[in-house]
Amino acid sequence: MQVESPEKIRNLAVVGHNDTGKTTLASALLYTGGVANRLNRVEDGNTVTDFDPQEIERQISIGLAPCFVPWQKNKINLVDCPGYAIFFSESRAAIRATDAALLCVNAASGVEVTTEKVWALAAETGVPVMLHLTKMDRERADLDMALGGLRESFDRAIVPLQIPIGTEHDFEGVIDLVGSKANTFKRDGSGKATAGEIPEALQETFEVRRNELIEAVAETDDQLLEKFFDEGSLSQEELLSGLRKAIRERKIFPLTLSAAAHGIGSSALLDSIVELMPSPLERGMFPATNVGGEAVEVEPTADGSTAALVFKTMSDPFTGKVSLLRVMRGELVSDTNYWNTAEEADERVGHLLAIQGKQGKEISRLVTGDIGAVAKLKSTHSGHTLCDKNQPVNLGWIYMREAAISYAIEPKAKGDEEKIGEALHRLMEEDPTLRGHRDRETGEYLLAGTGALHVEIAVAKLKQRFGVEVVLHAPKVAYRETIRKPADGHGRHKKQSGGRGQFADCSIKIEPLPKGEDFEFLDEIFGGSIPQQYRPAVHKGIAEARMKGFLAGYPVVDFRVRLLDGKYHDVDSSEMAFKIAGSMAFKDAMGKAAARLIEPVMSVEISTSDEFMGDIMSDLSQRRGKPQGMETKSNKQIVKAMVPLAEMLTYEPALRSMTQGRSNFHMEFSHYEEVPKSVQNKIITDAAKQKEAGA
Repeated sequence: MQVESPEKIRNLAVVGHNDTGKTTLASALLYTGGVANRLNRVEDGNTVTDFDPQEIERQISIGLAPCFVPWQKNKINLVDCPGYAIFFSESRAAIRATDAALLCVNAASGVEVTTEKVWALAAETGVPVMLHLTKMDRERADLDMALGGLRESFDRAIVPLQIPIGTEHDFEGVIDLVGSKANTFKRDGSGKATAGEIPEALQETFEVRRNELIEAVAETDDQLLEKFFDEGSLSQEELLSGLRKAIRERKIFPLTLSAAAHGIGSSALLDSIVELMPSPLERGMFPATNVGGEAVEVEPTADGSTAALVFKTMSDPFTGKVSLLRVMRGELVSDTNYWNTAEEADERVGHLLAIQGKQGKEISRLVTGDIGAVAKLKSTHSGHTLCDKNQPVNLGWIYMREAAISYAIEPKAKGDEEKIGEALHRLMEEDPTLRGHRDRETGEYLLAGTGALHVEIAVAKLKQRFGVEVVLHAPKVAYRETIRKPADGHGRHKKQSGGRGQFADCSIKIEPLPKGEDFEFLDEIFGGSIPQQYRPAVHKGIAEARMKGFLAGYPVVDFRVRLLDGKYHDVDSSEMAFKIAGSMAFKDAMGKAAARLIEPVMSVEISTSDEFMGDIMSDLSQRRGKPQGMETKSNKQIVKAMVPLAEMLTYEPALRSMTQGRSNFHMEFSHYEEVPKSVQNKIITDAAKQKEAGA
């Protein structure tokens, strides 16, 4: 669909918790708008926005997916986002690329974890929010109850634009409080409304709710409030213009209703989006930086120089790389060169596509505010800006959550190492929260993600898309070794085997350093007991020996070495001899310095409800966790704790099992801490067995 005017565009990120029916809602809107010839269902695996094989198999959304609905000569761009917290970076990217959030809330379940996350993100980025109660036909679906929960959790300025006709299984339509009409729907999924008179039984409720809406709009503007006090109401024109302005300025958060599985409410929602949500020109300034890195703002003007943000990269082994982008200013024209400010390189934009899920239709240009796609960009990735070379700008991107958990992977088939690297590179282009690298200490190739499910899905994609099968293992924990007390060490290397021999002798002292100081070497020799040219070799020998460890093969950290004395031979001494002597002196000192193992400790935050607190606290205790406090946020309990990483490797599935998937956690590295004696002994014993087995 080629759009000529930004005023005819509406961009919304369809966001919310998992199982709120976001993908079903998108399918209903596409059917109502005539894009699809039937109401596609998640259960049938044929929805436009869940097209990845893993999404179809698991019946969940994994990545964001754009689509558009032609409605009343407007183009409504929707970006359907996953609801699972581990894929929240997709919602962040979608909200950055759109002008408003359509926040879906299950009418029976109310506010959930991702609901809160999206609300906070929208506030952070300043985008308007339209809340949408889904599944109004389900048991316990209740507008008043849901509205009360939303207002308690978020804002009193959440105002219904509709009230339901019928409840639960008898839900059959909505009364439009703005247009003062009743819309009823057949349960055929078409979403087409039959307008009629407001039922007499709902007349009083309608009048109360409409008056509340008018009063809420009046309170957002001094002139409207004065008019409301003088005349007791507002004209229809004043109500509409005031409501649009209040939504745009985040002074009112409208609430709409649907049962998308039957198409009930679809056309009414599309009407509300076109009538009330902001166009790209009303978005306001967009954050950016100039070539010097200074903060600037980009105004969304149709006649300005081009600036487009690539907000998602999709990778396919057959079609290659497809970049989803949003034009923030000016227009993007096919078969044109643009400047990639991140790479400082020209990028040729070939055929532009209007995108429906994974399908694209060629168009000649994208105007300000429009969302589309382009295939096979060479150097452009998610978060990059394409712009006019003579007016470069770098559009503001978003912080991507760091990976929370990692696994060691190895190929099932020999010789697939190179294929793994190439395939993972393609996946990481598509999903910036996925990380893959080889651990320099352990030699393992680590695949890290925001959760176990995230990594499992990545592994499944490796097999389905690229034909690479891998085996997952829990990664080796990056333990460290350190010392408790100072100690002296002596190393003497002497070897005579005919001809020139080898001789080196050195004395050192090692002593503890504060946490995080790693390793320090001090040359404190006075005189020539060891010539200057051999002293760096002692340093090198100790540096190499400390990386191999003393207790269990882990690097030794947080200590200082003082080189105090030594002996040499005019003929037999060499750099290699002093390097060996240095390593021998280090091992000698370590045996007297009360060496100990230390382990990485993670700062963990768990979001849960009261009913699971006992199980969670008991489990944390078994994992050697140390509670750091609790706080109440909305209707959730936030548990903070310090837990050793070794005990968190299996935490995600355990938490999911404990809480029926209704809790989530985030962790990040905090510090290193001494390993308890019993655990330390087991680690040392296991390391010795592995060394013996590999010998």
